[in-house]
Amino acid sequence: MKARVLIRPKEGILDPQGQAVERALPALGFEGVSEVRVGRMVELEVQDPSRMAELCERLLANPLIEDFEIDLDRPEDHS
Repeated sequence: MKARVLIRPKEGILDPQGQAVERALPALGFEGVSEVRVGRMVELEVQDPSRMAELCERLLANPLIEDFEIDLDRPEDHS
């Protein structure tokens, strides 16, 4: 099963990458964009997704400053 984990800074945590992107947007002609936050996405194949949250908390994300979301692509039932 394919799993995608979206990791981004928690609300209220300084996001220098997001701020840099937000400052650059008007120079590129993109007005009216705000609250930019830059995160990362990790894709992996897992046989047993039951421990994905633990994997994220212990390895992929820093739970003190980052939030994460797990998206599982479950195989379609073709029966």
